[in-house]
Amino acid sequence: MKINKKLLFVTVLCGGMIFLQSFTQKHDDDKPVNLKILPKDISEKELHDVMRNYSRSLGVHCNYCHVAKEVPGQSRPQMDFASDDKKEKNTAREMMKMTAAINSDHLGKIKTMGDPLEQIQCVTCHMGRTTPIASIDSLPKAPKQ
Repeated sequence: MKINKKLLFVTVLCGGMIFLQSFTQKHDDDKPVNLKILPKDISEKELHDVMRNYSRSLGVHCNYCHVAKEVPGQSRPQMDFASDDKKEKNTAREMMKMTAAINSDHLGKIKTMGDPLEQIQCVTCHMGRTTPIASIDSLPKAPKQ
């Protein structure tokens, strides 16, 4: 029986890919845990989009709110996203509740030209800083007319 080398190569390649894929598939234990404000059924993409938005809005990286543990021999720290050990994470949760309340309880009731005002987000006040602009003196001066 003559074996076609191309067919054998493709078969072995496909088998190897299937074998390797079994190690990279997400399992239920990979789902986010300790979500207290965000929906428990949030997709991975939605969660990353939300976190990326927070990161950009405050000008920080993941380790600002999440515990990062240095691992010898690795260039990146291991992130412990479930931990509540950083006060910044709990502050972020309170800020999430505050913005949700402002958007639903207040801004949703204000109409301008017939349209509801846009919702506020972290960037509305933080503008790339870890603390919001809290003073009128920190605003740009209006040009003199």
